[in-house]
Amino acid sequence: MAAGAALVPLIGCGSDGSGGPCDEIPDETEGPYPGDGTNGPNVLTESGIVRSDIRSSFGALSGTAAGVPLTLELMLVDAGDATCAALSGLAVYAWHCTKDGGYSLYSSGVTDQNFLRGVQESDADGVVRFTTIFPGCYDGRWPHVHFEVFAGLSAATSGDAALKTSQLAFPEDACSDAYAASGYESSVSNLSRVSLDSDGIFRDGYDNQLATVTGDASSGFVASLVVSVDP
Repeated sequence: MAAGAALVPLIGCGSDGSGGPCDEIPDETEGPYPGDGTNGPNVLTESGIVRSDIRSSFGALSGTAAGVPLTLELMLVDAGDATCAALSGLAVYAWHCTKDGGYSLYSSGVTDQNFLRGVQESDADGVVRFTTIFPGCYDGRWPHVHFEVFAGLSAATSGDAALKTSQLAFPEDACSDAYAASGYESSVSNLSRVSLDSDGIFRDGYDNQLATVTGDASSGFVASLVVSVDP
């Protein structure tokens, strides 16, 4: 898929088509399993965290997360710019759960893994791209990806505070398709008991956090989201 191809059409005007400033993505909790040093381990200061393929553990750890292939694309744009100018040179730390709903470094069975975590620098088009797997749905939460935006790679890897912490949500049809694949059986029942409107994070609004998803479970998915921040 061409860089930013699914993202460019999403950028633009206010809801009235006036070309007003982009709506800034909401701040959300980083959750209990950030791996950024605020609650236990800190992968951000470890050599190897800057990578695009986050399916495998790095450093002294080894192991690969199984699941339906997913390409995650985030386009960073300036919330204070009327043209939604792309923000190059920022850094994004992204992390999410396994197909079974566990978080590396924290959850039973994967405490000795650091996969499904990685940092990328936004390119000239403001895009960061990760190769990963479709996250599972665990009890009580809608399927999502956590991410933090930093002023740059050095800020992300040296313990500086994030400019923005938020979460990306997946559309229901994409989740249903992904969870028909082998290994996601628990996600099917968990998804049936939650909705975007009942989720503790997204129930107050998710228009700026709902990804556009293309593809399918057999060939893999591409999830794209425009992330408007104040740099």
